[in-house]
Amino acid sequence: MTDAGATGKGAATAGQRLRQDDGRLVRGRKSRERIQQAARELFREHGFDGATLRAIAERAGMGASSIYRHVRTKEELLVYELTVLQDRAWKYFRQRDDRKRPTLERVAHFLEIQHRLLANDRDFTSIALRGLTRPDARVAGQVLQLQDQTIGLLAEILQIGRMKKDLARDLDVLEAARTLFHITQGARLPWLNGVMSDEECLLAIQRDVSLLFRGIGAEPRSG
Repeated sequence: MTDAGATGKGAATAGQRLRQDDGRLVRGRKSRERIQQAARELFREHGFDGATLRAIAERAGMGASSIYRHVRTKEELLVYELTVLQDRAWKYFRQRDDRKRPTLERVAHFLEIQHRLLANDRDFTSIALRGLTRPDARVAGQVLQLQDQTIGLLAEILQIGRMKKDLARDLDVLEAARTLFHITQGARLPWLNGVMSDEECLLAIQRDVSLLFRGIGAEPRSG
């Protein structure tokens, strides 16, 4: 009886520890959500440079030192937000994708979904992309990882296109995906600086992508 009681007590204690751990995870997620929301608000109100981690912590309802348990720099918050947007874009694309469509249409479809999500919160996106032009050493690797993820997603589309013979058989799909990524980044520069509207930016991306697919070389002359 004693052993059974001890076993039951031990099981209860283990279960209690598990529940306590779960509680800490939930509290951690809620704290991170408050931090992200506070950061978004302060970035809009004061710009990226004007918002400090101390102010973000205060807006999130926590002590200045407590925020460092969750985040070390403001740039980390920007990377996180852009990662969420990118994951959402890929999810939406997956739900609506038709692999039978021509590769150019599939690429354009993904880039349009991505652009619509970024433009849906243009003010914050502008702050985020500008802020990431000068990332500190701690987040520089995360920024490159985020960019590589986008390139990888595009490469996946191009790889299927090459298998379907939509694209050149000897195409370097990874290099082509990098080129597509840089095309979109270049088109967004004037958009970020308010020179063009959301729709003008999307049209610029589509035109540039179409040009890449057509190529600019002359057809070989016969004879």
